[in-house]
Amino acid sequence: MSNSCDADYFLDITSDVCPITFVKTKLKLEKMQVGETLSVRLKGEEPRRNVPESVQELGHLILKLEPEVIAEGVSVFHLLIQNKG
Repeated sequence: MSNSCDADYFLDITSDVCPITFVKTKLKLEKMQVGETLSVRLKGEEPRRNVPESVQELGHLILKLEPEVIAEGVSVFHLLIQNKG
């Protein structure tokens, strides 16, 4: 699995729920330069589906989406996004 240190920026939205998960991700991407990467930690199936889909609709590139922790019914995922402007 990729480490968040591989990215230019890191965002942990594991304590947030949709639609705030996407809003925070979008706001962070808007502050970044084209080509920079954002590592996002998110929790749950709804953010895992919605955040990458919404980010792609904005034209950004999903480099990775992989499970980080799956225990006791809680899924945490690592999402790596490249800002495409």
